[in-house]
Amino acid sequence: MPEHDSTPSGSNPSASASLADVPRMPDPRVREFTAHSIDGGLALLFVLLLGAGMIAAAAAVFTGGAKAALIVAGILIGLAAFLAMCGLNTVAPGEARVVQLFGRYRGTIRQDGLRWVNPFTSRTAISARVRNHEADGLSLRGNAEEITEKLAVELHARVEAAGVSIIESRFTHLAYAPEIASAMLQRQQAGAVLAARREIVDGAVGMVEAALARIAVGVPPTPLRQWGKDIVELDPERKAAMVSNLLVVLCGDRAPQPVLNTGSLYQ
Repeated sequence: MPEHDSTPSGSNPSASASLADVPRMPDPRVREFTAHSIDGGLALLFVLLLGAGMIAAAAAVFTGGAKAALIVAGILIGLAAFLAMCGLNTVAPGEARVVQLFGRYRGTIRQDGLRWVNPFTSRTAISARVRNHEADGLSLRGNAEEITEKLAVELHARVEAAGVSIIESRFTHLAYAPEIASAMLQRQQAGAVLAARREIVDGAVGMVEAALARIAVGVPPTPLRQWGKDIVELDPERKAAMVSNLLVVLCGDRAPQPVLNTGSLYQ
């Protein structure tokens, strides 16, 4: 007999294989659902009407002379009213109530206002407000230890169902994505080039200042030369030309080729 493939024609084998490799997380034991409750105003009105009816019935019994029945009715009315009032609870905006009956989860009340539930249940108030926490952003380079700890916890939670235990996780290789690697490399190279050029310019300006001071004022390069002896007098135009030439030589990225001028500067 011919064999039929049980795999659907529209399914992708690679996709099904990838889905099979993903560990299946265990279902939670308790799922949240809405607790059964009624409007607290209606419940309070019903209790008041019931109490008024019981008082009227007790008054009618009292006129008949049955005092023992009146006492029993009063006790029952008091107990019923107390139990009914115990079922009232107020839910504030941004708050919820978890309803439990003898330790078992019976639902959650998220509707704000006065609500009435089973008086034998316990209602625990929890905050449902959205809180915004401002914190410094994490980076892979600056907060590597904290990120690896959180990564180990998440990996352990995913593979725990398969019996695998994650003890520690570390980054062995850290690099940019291929689509942005070239752009980030150019950015880093540009920053390094600018920083190097800034250092070169600062050093060149300092050397030019020292050269001008040594030539114009006569600062002795050796202890044999006396202080205050002028080597050569430079006017502002010659100083500007000298500064320009020195900066070109010192800031250039290639070896300079000197050119000797045998004539005057103004020729």
